[in-house]
Order: sequence, then structure tokens, then C-alpha cells
Amino acid sequence: MASRRRAYPQPHYNPAAPLQEQPQLYSQQPQQQQFQQPLQQAPPQAPPQDQFVNQFSQLNINNQYQYHQQQQQQQQQHPQQQQPPFQHQTPFGYPPQPYNDQRIAPGMVPQQPVQPLQPLQPMVAEQSAPMNQLYSTDLLRDLPPPIIDLQFPPPPINLPPNSTLTDSLESNASSDYIRSTLNVVPRTNSILKKSKLPFALTIRPYQSLTDEESPIPIVNDGVITRCRRCRSYINPFVELRQDGLKWKCNFCALLNDLPSSLKSNSVNNRYELNNGVVEFLATPEYMVRAPQALNLIFLIDVTKNTIQNGLLSTSIRTILDSLDRIPNDQGRVNVGFIAVDKRLTYFSIPNDSESNSNPNKDISMMVITPDNDEDNLIIPSPDDLLVNLKNSRLNIEKLLNNFTSFFLDNQSTDFDLSSGLKSGFSLLEKIGGKMIVISSTMPNLGKGKLTIRDEVSVSGKAKESTTLLTSNNSFYKSFAVDCNKSQITVDMFLASSSYQDVATLSNLPKFTAGQTHFYPAWNASNLEDITKFNKELSNHLSMEINLEAVMRVRCSDGIKCQSYFGNFFSRSSDLLSFPSFPRDQSYVVELNIDNDIRRNVVYFQTAVLHTSTHGDRRIRVITLALPVSKELKDIYASADQLSITNYYSHLAIEKTLNNSLDSARDYLNKVIIDILLVYKKEIVAGNVGSSSPLQISTNLRMLPLLLQSLIKNISFRQGTVPSDHRSSALNKLATLPIKELIQFIYPSIYSLHDMDDECGLPYEGEDNYDEIIPKIHGEIILPECINATFQSLQKFGLYLIQTINELFLYVGGDALPALAQDVFGVNSVNEIQPGKFELPELDNDMNIRVRNIINKARQGKGSIRYENIYIVIGPSSNERGVGGMEMNRDLIALRMWCMSALVEDRTANMLGYREFLSQLKDKINA
Repeated sequence: MASRRRAYPQPHYNPAAPLQEQPQLYSQQPQQQQFQQPLQQAPPQAPPQDQFVNQFSQLNINNQYQYHQQQQQQQQQHPQQQQPPFQHQTPFGYPPQPYNDQRIAPGMVPQQPVQPLQPLQPMVAEQSAPMNQLYSTDLLRDLPPPIIDLQFPPPPINLPPNSTLTDSLESNASSDYIRSTLNVVPRTNSILKKSKLPFALTIRPYQSLTDEESPIPIVNDGVITRCRRCRSYINPFVELRQDGLKWKCNFCALLNDLPSSLKSNSVNNRYELNNGVVEFLATPEYMVRAPQALNLIFLIDVTKNTIQNGLLSTSIRTILDSLDRIPNDQGRVNVGFIAVDKRLTYFSIPNDSESNSNPNKDISMMVITPDNDEDNLIIPSPDDLLVNLKNSRLNIEKLLNNFTSFFLDNQSTDFDLSSGLKSGFSLLEKIGGKMIVISSTMPNLGKGKLTIRDEVSVSGKAKESTTLLTSNNSFYKSFAVDCNKSQITVDMFLASSSYQDVATLSNLPKFTAGQTHFYPAWNASNLEDITKFNKELSNHLSMEINLEAVMRVRCSDGIKCQSYFGNFFSRSSDLLSFPSFPRDQSYVVELNIDNDIRRNVVYFQTAVLHTSTHGDRRIRVITLALPVSKELKDIYASADQLSITNYYSHLAIEKTLNNSLDSARDYLNKVIIDILLVYKKEIVAGNVGSSSPLQISTNLRMLPLLLQSLIKNISFRQGTVPSDHRSSALNKLATLPIKELIQFIYPSIYSLHDMDDECGLPYEGEDNYDEIIPKIHGEIILPECINATFQSLQKFGLYLIQTINELFLYVGGDALPALAQDVFGVNSVNEIQPGKFELPELDNDMNIRVRNIINKARQGKGSIRYENIYIVIGPSSNERGVGGMEMNRDLIALRMWCMSALVEDRTANMLGYREFLSQLKDKINA
């Protein structure tokens, strides 16, 4: 391997000698900065952080718009695969003993062993299981916070022996699909309330944009076995009784007849009895009507603004280039196009064979001016407005190649989105489908007319959320509900440099299981803007879409689903409706313990009924089993800090929209205090003095940092934030899967100038899933993440900061010319152009490795996102602070924007993490 690259030892980029007269913060190396010392000087703070977002949104930058032994033990944490139910207890924080030589890669369908028929034995009486060991951590002594914990899987699930029918490693659903805030369930509601911990599930039924990327076992013999009483699906945790003639439901304990097809097979040969995640091909009884085809309507803004900023030409070219990526192996996809300004332009597209046989049969346009005083919208005959993609492919391409030319001279600035939506609804009302809205203009005509809100008078004040972050027109929510009833999803792609009222428009995707994609300061004069929009829209179109979906979550007796969070519409108290089921979103279900739990194991089952892109109805069933305990220490030892953070982010959104941003911030602060108080009084009750340490269970030690980082997030932070930006961030928080949400709250930072030799190159060993971060043959190895604080950034270093919205390539102001030459192809740091640029492709080892890492960071499995790179030049040793620098306003804003990702640092309105912990300690010990 050494022959393939040039070695870059760390001293290669060290400055020859320290420079004099440096500001204290800049002159200290990260390892020299003592966390135990109060922060003497914060990173540059001009302009104040609460102002830079507002400034940056209007800018055109550069012509663009351990610690101790416990930690060492935890770094050898249990592998990604959950422990099987029969596994003996392993204390959390210690590597578990391997229970089998078999390792199954995530996403791979397990190969069930073929075994001879065996007598089906009744299960033994239910036993309790040993619980995870509780370890305590002093938060103020455990600094800097060990962010490696953010990569750990949740605490192990330890079930009693013989909890499952077989010894399959896949009996319990992976935490990728369903994840509880508590991996030990309190036996009573009083214990749950006493713990102050939330009880909720995070559910993500699909792990990738296509089934091929993450296949699961499919039961295709038409046998779908369900409980007669509670209607749960048969699963690995049922009991077989009466010599295998009956099965006992693990949810309601009813004895059911076992189908003959299951009797004649070995238990080991049935996917549904060995896998916590399985999919059934549905029988006719699960179909209200024949499985529908995917019908796509593109509603395209053709106003003057959209033409001038290049969004029209960019979106049309992207759609044209993405036609082959739309899932259409059955040839059933239909598409249609409606152009919208103050008028509606429809396009009649003939079948290719008709055009070939009749030269007069060509694409035609029909223009209608809506009468906004009338509720009924005149729509042309639907014939040829929604056409088969395969049969009309040539004419569709012809239309798209000429689409932009039809509107080049359009001077209209009026945009009647509501009429466009109603026309699309009329075409899809009886067949369902998706409307994809592409716009850069705020609707200013029709029933969906919006006006610019007065941000200045309420921004940063108590009325900000109710005035700026809630809907400004009731049309959009009521229309979205109608769409959901007719199985229509609406997705929004909003790209503009001006206000668009994301808070209002996002109601369309919210209640139709769609998503709002927001591109502020977007302009086609920037290649990077085009690239981001192109890749995300294209990835969106390539995503396999599950149509006419409903989801239901079932729980064991005594547990009830109380609230649901995410983008969907509640058809009833326990049935969620999704006209199309997105693959890049997750959902949170808040649980409540209604009655005391008498059993030692409880169960949860999620079922998603949908129409696949292959034209068949399927049911995806996800089953999770969790142990029960009456001991607080057991509950705390198995609490999942990442899932808890996800839950609280949803509650904070709810409080923001229903009350105020202040109430959301106060709530998150109160949550941290309540948990720490319970731990002090109930778990480590001996530490009752005023100087007692600030303790929490080791598996929750990142929770205070995560919740403080959440408060600092653009969604909730204090100060002036443009409402479109804040609304977009709230939309992200409401739908992001856990991994992406944590990265959105606490950005990943990779040190590149001193990375290990293997980083940035493909892994050449065999697949290894026993690592904290699994290593896959051929995949690029990333450096370990470092803490998100300015103290981590050396003045001569190079760092990649990933927020899921963007990538910052931060170059220290004292970086040596060799680094500038190797990575950027220039002679010094002063020649590096800051702003939104791609890294140049150079033929040297360092440049190749950095670009590989960037590309790897962009590969968000199961996500359509594509992050732009912003090159940021950090302060050099001869800078005396922002006030003495001769730099333009754009560069200051760019640097401050990057610094906002350093969430452990003090900001204009928020304490640094150590100060925050000290404040918490004072409150806890008061």
C-alpha cells in the first residue's frame, strides 16, 4: 500500500517556529488548552452570531451565492449486530462475548440453515434476564466529551433464555429499523414518571433509496399468519403449542391455529419465524383496488424570476437527464407537466407510435387563465396530459428539450400556485400519485396567495414562532388533507434568493408524506448551486416509491401509542396514512404505560402496507422485543441517548410551533436538569452534598451535550435567523433519521492534515463489522472525528466540517505552503479562494485522499442530499481580531457561519459546554 501513496507525517505541516504576538486562543495548541480552565477568549465574534445568518443569506460570496479505563473499554463496544435474545448478560461498556461465528452484514438477507424437521416444542416459562451493568460518569471530569460515543450502537437488549423459537441472530429487529429510547421498559407508569426519561420509538422502515441496497427476506407463498384477536403478525417471539398445531400470540396471548404450510416446514426455514424484519407479498384481501402505477405531475414555476435565476432551465435539464433513473421496470410510470405563472399551461403529449404514424399528431399546449373568483377550475381533457413514460418517451424528451424556449420572453411575476395545485389534483384525484413543485417565487395570486411577513418587528421576540413559523394561509393545510385522502403526495423544491414563506408551503409535504427541499440564495450562475440541485432532484426521482401506504404500530398489553411525529396524516388514532412512503425519513411514536406490565418481555410491531414500484402490494413487518424491570438503575443503564435526543427534538418543535422558541429552549434545559436530579437522588443517592459531582450513567454522558447543541441549532437558537432558514431547519429535524439528525445537531469534524496513512484510501481488508464503525472492503476510510470546538482547530491544520447541510473545508491561517500546494494547487494560503467551490483535481496523494474523504462524506446512504463545499480560511497568527482585519464583509460572514458549527464553544447568547456543565452542577446541588 505504501507504494501507492506519498506519506504525510504530521510534522510535515508544522510551522517552522512559533510566531510572536499571537492572541492567546490562537496561539495555544489543542492539547495544551486545559478544559478545566475557564475560557479566556472565545473564537472571533464579529459580527455577533445571531446576526451572521441573516447577513449570509443575502450575500454573494466570491461570485456565488481517555480518558479513563471505562472509555478504553467502551471503544471496544459491542458490534453493530444486536445480541441475540438468548445471549447471557454483558455489562454495557464491555465488549460482549461472541455468540456465534456467523456474521451477517447489515442489509444482507440471512441464509437460513436447512435442518431436518424437528418436533415443535412449547416454550419454557418466562424468565427474567440479567440487565446491563450501570456505570456512572462525572461529566465535569470527563472532558473533553468523548464524541466516539456518538458512533456507538444503543445499549444491548438482553432477553431471557428461550425467548425466541430459533437461535437466529436476526430475531429482534435491528436498531436501524426500530429504536427505543429505553432498552429496558419500566414495569409501571409510576417508575417511568419517576425516571424522567422518555419512552418512545424511532421507526425507519426503509434504510436506503432502493430495495436492492438493503434487501430483506420476502415471504412470497401467500401465507400471511396473523392473530385473530389483536391482528399482530406471526413473528420469532410467538410460542408453539399442542405439538405445533397452534401458536400463542406474544402480544395478546391468544392461541391461534397454525397454517398447514407452516406445520410442514422446519421452523428454521420460515423467514417470518427467524427475522425481526420481513416483508410479505400481500394477498387480494389487502387491496382496496388494483395496485396503482406511479403517476408524476411536475408543477413548474415559469415566472420571470425563475427564468432569470436559471431554475427553470436547470430543473428541466435535470428531469430530462433523470428519466432513466425513475423506477420503471414494469413500464407503468406516467408523467405530466404543468407550467405555472398567472396562467396554467398544459402539455398534451401523444404516444410515440401515434406520432410516427400521424405526422400531424404532435405536442400541443393549452393555456388557461384561472378565475380566482370561482372555485371550479376549468381543466382540459386529461387525455394525453398524463402519459406513459415508456410509450411516450421520445415525445417527452422532445417537450423537455424545447420547454425553456416556450417561456423565454415571459415577463410575468405573478405566481398562482393554488390553481396549479388544484389542476394537478384533478388529474390525480382518482388514481393517486405525486406532485413535484419546483419554484423560486412566492405565490402571490389565487386562494394560496401569500404576503411577505414583517420579520424585523418580531424576530427574536416571544411572538416570532407564532407569527413567522406557522402557516399564513389555511388553504395549504386543507388542500394537503384532501391530497392525502386521494393518495397524492406533494414534494416542494424551493430555490430563491428572496423570501418564499417556507413555513406555510411546507404544510403541503407535511400532511402528504412529502418533503420540503430549500435552496436559499440559489442562482444558476454558480456551478455548485446547479450541481446540488441537480443531484438532489435526480436522487429524489430515482428513489423507489411505495404508494398508497398505511402504517400501524402495535404494542404489548399495558402499553399504548400516545402520539406520533413525522410527515403523514393520521387517518385514525392508530393508523397513519402515506400517499407515498418516503425512504429517507423516520417517525417517532411516543408511548405510555397504561397498566402495570406483568410479563418480563414486551413487544412492539410496526406494519407498513404499501404498493411497491414492482406493482405488487406488500406488508413490511418490524418486530422488537424488550425486557422489563422495576429497577431505575436497569432503566438508566439501558437508555439510548441518541434516541432520546431525537424524541426531544420533536417535542421541542411542537413547543416552538404551539408556543414560542423560548418555551422550547426552556423545556430542553429543564429536561437535562430533571434527568440529572433523578440520577443524583435515586441512583447515586450518597452524593447529596452541595459539592457532589455532576453524574450521569455512562451510556447517557453525551445527552447534555446533544441537548445543548440542539438549543444552539439554527432551529432553536436565540437571535435573528431568517424565518425561511429556521422553518427549513425545523422541517429537517422533524423527518431526519437518527444518524443524520445527530450530525445535524453535532457536526462531524475530520482532521485531514494529520490523518492516518490509511485514511482517504479504500479499505483493502476483509469486511469487518466488529468495529465501532464497520470497515467494508473497497470503501474509503474516514479519519476519526474530533470535538466541535475551536480549540480542536490548529492554526496550521486542514479540517472537513460536515453539518449535513454543507461541508466546510477549513484551512488554518498559518498552514504551510506545502499544504496549500498539495491540496489546492496554489503557492500559499493567501492564494486560496474562499467561498463555495469544488476542490481542484490534482495528481498527488494528499489531494486525492482529501477528495476521496469529501466524496465519502457525501455518500449519505438512504438520503438524497448532496452538500456543497465552502472553503474557509481561518485566522492567522498575525491577525489581532476581526476589528483589525482588512477583509470584506462576505469573508467575515463565511467564517462566522463556519464557526457556528463548533457547538461546544460559547456564542453570543449561549454558554460553552464546560460553562454549561458548571451551571448545571450549581443548579443540581442548590
